Amino acid sequence: MGRRLVVEADGGSRGNPGPAGYGALVRDAGTGELLAEVAEPIGEATNNVAEYRGLIAGLEAVADIDPAASVEVRMDSKLVVEQMSGRWKIKHPALQPLALRAREVAASLGAVSYRWVPRSQNAHADRLANEAMDGAARRQRVRTAEPVQAAEPVEPEPWRKTDDTALGWGAADTAPTRLLLLRHGQTPLSVERRFAGIGDIPLTEVGHEQARAAARRIAGLPVDAVVSSPLRRARDTARYAAEALGLETVVEEDFRETDFGEWEGMTFAEARRHAPRELNRWLADPEAAPPGGESFAAVARRVARARDRLLARYRGRTVLVVSHVTPIKVLVQQAMLAPLQALYRMHLDVACLCEIHCFSDGPMVVRSLNDTGHLVS
Repeated sequence: MGRRLVVEADGGSRGNPGPAGYGALVRDAGTGELLAEVAEPIGEATNNVAEYRGLIAGLEAVADIDPAASVEVRMDSKLVVEQMSGRWKIKHPALQPLALRAREVAASLGAVSYRWVPRSQNAHADRLANEAMDGAARRQRVRTAEPVQAAEPVEPEPWRKTDDTALGWGAADTAPTRLLLLRHGQTPLSVERRFAGIGDIPLTEVGHEQARAAARRIAGLPVDAVVSSPLRRARDTARYAAEALGLETVVEEDFRETDFGEWEGMTFAEARRHAPRELNRWLADPEAAPPGGESFAAVARRVARARDRLLARYRGRTVLVVSHVTPIKVLVQQAMLAPLQALYRMHLDVACLCEIHCFSDGPMVVRSLNDTGHLVS
């Protein structure tokens, strides 16, 4: 069982939006011992964005100290505390991806609770945030002193690096984990443009040829692992690549397609006739689900968990992930820190490739999207 820790976090902006920064620290809940602290400028941003960035930094610090820890987060931001507690909706598009990232990190820890405190009780984090804002105004990164050592010596953590990667001003100083994302080949439902969710749909003959073409292209790449959705169309597509690479396929349940519920097998027009209100709501709100199905927001949460497991397991290596439209779009959306509504603005062809580089010191970078060069005869 993990230890009990406290995160104190804050963020601010001089101008709202204006030069912004955040501060966060981690304490032992029993002794009050300071275990880690971090302050960082983030350029032009609003108060709320900076506060969420402080929360994320604090949770990531906990993950580095003790991933099994139970955590109480203390902040003087009523908005962040209420939204992360699930009592207030997150309507602003700039905050949605940040809240999603905070939930992803929190899900990897033990129990996490959120408590509002008055600013006077959050003075340490407030001081760190102000130091960061001073640095932001000077376009310099600010770091506090090294954290107090825990009982055993620890290596310097990635979230304390002093490079400018997080600000986008320089090259990352770590080798990325490279995710090659391959959508499965054509199926009978994709030909007819029907909702294809968690049903075990086979590839067409064209789909098998597309999978072979993708495998021929991937065979020359330094791929270390092949990971697939459990659904047949993805596993069959992955099989060609795995054979070409001389690797086994690892099945990851959370990379399966969205459960479209009652719309499974329907065309878009049929779904609109069947449930027009539900369809309109689904098109407008990622939290809305098809009748009897799964929302895009729910898919995003499980896909993020699967991605984080891959990054921990294959750090610094290249992984081929064979999946479906929604999970691949989600990975791209999250890499770009875009709101979930961005899923409605992407198109992915069958058997296309995308590539994302994930750096251990923070950012994810989309290197390619909807690449179908291998399908050109």
